[in-house]
Amino acid sequence: MASDPNAWYYCLTHRTVERGVGCRGGDRMGPYPDEATAQRALELARERTKAEDKADKEWGKR
Repeated sequence: MASDPNAWYYCLTHRTVERGVGCRGGDRMGPYPDEATAQRALELARERTKAEDKADKEWGKR
C-alpha cells in the first residue's frame, strides 16, 4: 500500500512525525489527518488500548 503524500505519520524508529512517503510502513503509525494528531500517535494508542482493555474486562464479566 502506498503512502498518502498528504497524510501524516509517526515514525516509531526515529520518533518523529513524517508527511507522505517516509520510513517503511512497518515502522510507522498512521495515517493521521494532520501533524498535531500524528504527534499524539503514542498517546492515542495508549488511550485506545486502555479503552479496549476495559471493554475486554467488561465482556469477560458476561
